[in-house]
Amino acid sequence: MGLFANRTSTHAWWANQFRLLLSSLAYVLMDAIRRQAFKGTKLAYAQMTMIRLKLLKIGTVILRNTRSVYFLLSSAYQHQSLFLNAAARLRPT
Repeated sequence: MGLFANRTSTHAWWANQFRLLLSSLAYVLMDAIRRQAFKGTKLAYAQMTMIRLKLLKIGTVILRNTRSVYFLLSSAYQHQSLFLNAAARLRPT
C-alpha cells in the first residue's frame, strides 16, 4: 500500500486496472532495487514507504548532460552516504 495500490478513484474499470498495474510494476522495481542496492544496510528489510520517504522524496537538483546525469544533493541531507552507496551499487559494470 506504500505505492498507492489501494487508490482506485475513477469510475472506469480500465483506468483503475491500469493504475493497479502501474503500482504493481513500481513495487516490483522497488523490491529489485531494495534487494540489490541495500544489501547489508539498514534499509535491507525496509518497507517501500520508508525507502520512498528517505531516498526518493528529497529535494535535489538534477543536471543532465549528453553523457552523464548529476544529482546535486543538499549538504544537510542526512542519508547522503546511503543514497550514494545505493547509486554506486546500481551503476552498470
